Amino acid sequence: MRKLTLVLVCLLVALPASAKPRLGAIASAHPLATEAGFEVLAAGGNACDAAVAVSAALAVVEPVSSGIGGGAFYLIERRGGQALFVDARETAPASATRDMYLGADGEHDRRRSLDGPLAAGIPGEPAALAHVVKRCGRLDLKRTLAPAIRLASEGFEPDAFHLLMAGMRKAALAASPAAAAIFLDNGEAPKAGFRLVQKDLAAVLQRLARAGKAGFYEGETARLIVDGVNAAGGAWTADDLKHYKVVERAPLRGRYRDMDVLTAPPPSSGGVALLAALNILEGFALDLRDSVTGKHLIVEAMRRAYRDRAEYLGDPDFVAMPIAQLIDKNYAAGLRAGIRPDRATPSASLPGAPAGPEGTDTTHFSVVDTHGNVVSATLSVNIPFGSGFVPPGTGILLNDEMDDFSAKEGSPNTYGLIGAHANAIAPGKRPLSSMTPTILRRGDTMAVLGTPGGSRIISMVLLGALEFAAGNDDPAAWVSTGRYHHQFWPDVIEYEPEGLNDTDRAGLERLGHTLKPVDRRYGNMQAIAWQPANGEMKAASDPRRKGSAQVR
Repeated sequence: MRKLTLVLVCLLVALPASAKPRLGAIASAHPLATEAGFEVLAAGGNACDAAVAVSAALAVVEPVSSGIGGGAFYLIERRGGQALFVDARETAPASATRDMYLGADGEHDRRRSLDGPLAAGIPGEPAALAHVVKRCGRLDLKRTLAPAIRLASEGFEPDAFHLLMAGMRKAALAASPAAAAIFLDNGEAPKAGFRLVQKDLAAVLQRLARAGKAGFYEGETARLIVDGVNAAGGAWTADDLKHYKVVERAPLRGRYRDMDVLTAPPPSSGGVALLAALNILEGFALDLRDSVTGKHLIVEAMRRAYRDRAEYLGDPDFVAMPIAQLIDKNYAAGLRAGIRPDRATPSASLPGAPAGPEGTDTTHFSVVDTHGNVVSATLSVNIPFGSGFVPPGTGILLNDEMDDFSAKEGSPNTYGLIGAHANAIAPGKRPLSSMTPTILRRGDTMAVLGTPGGSRIISMVLLGALEFAAGNDDPAAWVSTGRYHHQFWPDVIEYEPEGLNDTDRAGLERLGHTLKPVDRRYGNMQAIAWQPANGEMKAASDPRRKGSAQVR
């Protein structure tokens, strides 16, 4: 596989090979969030404490992509190898029904599942912050949330991407007076120089810092959320919030050649699809294939992995899933047997439901500390600025993750993904997600990576993992590699500018693939490479956006 080394276009800071970092490495989507993480590491915290600080800071400075009104997955490997997965995915409120987003004509009314309080699931991130600190941190919430509280109180100047997305989501934000007062400037999308101050959000974070989970899901904050949601047409109860719980799940494990894979279990579909695709590809000598054939085989593996995602996966607390079979090497061998090296497989010839859309505005960060603790975390509010709704007096921008359910079987969501009965709406259920925080090991090197990008998350992590598996230990290459994507349905290869060259495009079309260019580069991968034996760390932030990756 072609190795890309685009070090200069990445925000990459690495110490000399002989030196050991004093604190660790952090790669996140925003410089202020990365600084928050290092502030907490310098105060004596570990990677779990830093992860909480980064999460909370991102909730303040990157509300386009995540926030305490949303959810998160935390993949954690502690010193000594103990691994856990913290599922803080949003849940459907008790009032949710299978057909709640269908119009009078029986079709999915997407605006109702994207904008306003009816689109929001019960947030999980605040519970996760309290849980992660208690489960594996060294500090308390007052210390780990302090940087975020300060940023919310004092304000900051949003970057160009934030301002662009505020303009794109202006109508949804304007429909919520509390959101408009915070994120718009006299009813208009703000311009450069605008200072975003979030006093109500600071107060909410302070209550969370003082009282832990109860400081958000009970008391004053909970009352304001429920009252605000219901006054604007939603249907939440105090019990919806009070009964929310994060769930610890066993991470999925697999192996691709000499690379060990630790990744996310359901309700993430990402880990299952990642392992399935790698298992299929293990039977092909990609390093001996020409570029076109190699990409063709990767696309065919994506096609089959996404097919199974749509057909079988959902919330493990609600549906039985054949996970062991889906990630079994023998099952992959059967799928591999149906792949022709010289011809594309039409998706219509494979059984199963087409796959539907999923929100792209998510964020990822990676943390490694010098004690040997590792966190790979992906957080989301779904599409930019989530539902666009803020309950008055809270500053909390609620998610619109209810759109990640299958509102109607076979009907695509906002990211084109199609779901089956396994991902149908039900009270208390968690919608299926593509978020794929992942930790890889090959020889004496560990890779920590993940990315936002909706349904494309899985394919991006797959391409990054293949770079690492091919022997490339430079995280700048993983985050920079050109991207292409196939999700079973629609039956097209999407590719970003420079994701496929002229020879690749012509060759793939000769094999029968339909190509669809994406007009902009996508994703925002944050990655760390770590060699535990000598302590060397490298960190890289995706050059497509303006994140911050540092080793200190």
